[in-house]
Amino acid sequence: MSAHEARTLPRWIVVPAAVGAAFIVLPLVAIVLRVDWAQFPSLVTSPSSQAALWLSLRTSATSTALCVLLGVPLSLVLARSRFPGQSLLRSFVLLPLVLPPVVGGIALLHTFGRRGLLGETMDVLGLQIAFSTTAVVIAQTFVALPFLVISLEGTLRTAGRRYEVVASTLGAAPTTVLRRVTLPLILPGLASGAILSFARALGEFGATITFAGSLQGTTRTLPLEIYLQRETDPDAAVALSLVLVVVAVLVIALVRRPRSAP
Repeated sequence: MSAHEARTLPRWIVVPAAVGAAFIVLPLVAIVLRVDWAQFPSLVTSPSSQAALWLSLRTSATSTALCVLLGVPLSLVLARSRFPGQSLLRSFVLLPLVLPPVVGGIALLHTFGRRGLLGETMDVLGLQIAFSTTAVVIAQTFVALPFLVISLEGTLRTAGRRYEVVASTLGAAPTTVLRRVTLPLILPGLASGAILSFARALGEFGATITFAGSLQGTTRTLPLEIYLQRETDPDAAVALSLVLVVVAVLVIALVRRPRSAP
């Protein structure tokens, strides 16, 4: 911020700004100060902690891939089409952003559970999703998909349609326009949305424990492991919480990194 820009702000605004920053930073500092650094390596490398961490990384990567696979077409339809009920569809797509995760877990359970809307048919076919690793991926995808959609739709609207219109006017087929013009144009927004989706999936708790349960090595992700360790081994819970904080900071750094000018 330049000196001229600083003078455009009243001096008093620094006080509530500092309070707001402290409100976020101090709890994170408290975690760092609470960590038992002498035992930190052993706390985060216990068999249960490692199993939870690797399960979280695997399922979060899979759910991120699903978010990209489903979210890119959905964002394109919302940003480039006009149809009745579009606003309502957008509201439903973004609903998991404000919906309590446990409610999302209940909704998934009544959809894919053994007595759910689709679960009964799947059960006849020998497919059982609830309380499995697949359920973890579905729960994470449910809560993370809106992050990619809202990021990518904003990028599409900002980019406009002029390059796509020119390519179409020159005779390019719609699929060619999508592959050669649209996707390269929105790649930065897609990368940011995918990273945010991964971070949201990694930190998912409520929908996962409701829909997938907490089975070690199968559905017990790192947030669930932290919750359980909080009762039996508070030092391990704090150490694992710090691991998630570090991952979150790295994710934010990737999303907010300055991009080189073309």
